[in-house]
Amino acid sequence: MVSIKELIDEPELRHIDNPDIEERFTRSGVSWETYEALLGKLEDNYHYRVTYLDGILEIVSPSIRHENFKTNVGTLLERFFYSKRIRYVPMGSSIFRNKAKKAGAEPDECYCIGEAKKVPDLAIEVIVTSGDVSKLEIYRRLGVTEVWFWKQNQLFLYHLRDNSLQETASVFTKTHGYEQITTSELLPELDILLLERCILITDSIQAVDEFEQGLK
Repeated sequence: MVSIKELIDEPELRHIDNPDIEERFTRSGVSWETYEALLGKLEDNYHYRVTYLDGILEIVSPSIRHENFKTNVGTLLERFFYSKRIRYVPMGSSIFRNKAKKAGAEPDECYCIGEAKKVPDLAIEVIVTSGDVSKLEIYRRLGVTEVWFWKQNQLFLYHLRDNSLQETASVFTKTHGYEQITTSELLPELDILLLERCILITDSIQAVDEFEQGLK
């Protein structure tokens, strides 16, 4: 098993701090205790995203481009909530983990719809470079209803259909119990094409103006 000292002293980890490049560090054979110890070491450093699944640990240092997209998605989505008078609880990049299911993640953005819950209803991930850990499998184990991926300048939406641990019996095995959808079932009034178009607008004021105009 990899120890916390070995992770902290790993040269590759200590150098993933270039703000212009999304850098990624992955190690297998990491115990749950080491994962939690690392979260404690990094609790004051919000620049890293840490993911854990069945002993595989992945740490990402998001690029500026990644953070721009994350902020754009969150800003526009919250304008939608406000416009449609939908009550929501923003949970940002909070850490969610389940020791019994050996899974943990920090979404780029996440929300509870309606009232606060222990696990978000919606998790959003911005993908700039592909990772080695299946985020859908982690979110299935955590019980997240919908997962959205922003990748290659478009949104890919997934809704949880089968949360059974017997994945081989599921028709959604390849997507870890999720079904890919084109319209959010949590937010059926949201125009996904409008959201995608406005996420790509670099001027934040123009992006919000065009998005709100499209909502009318």
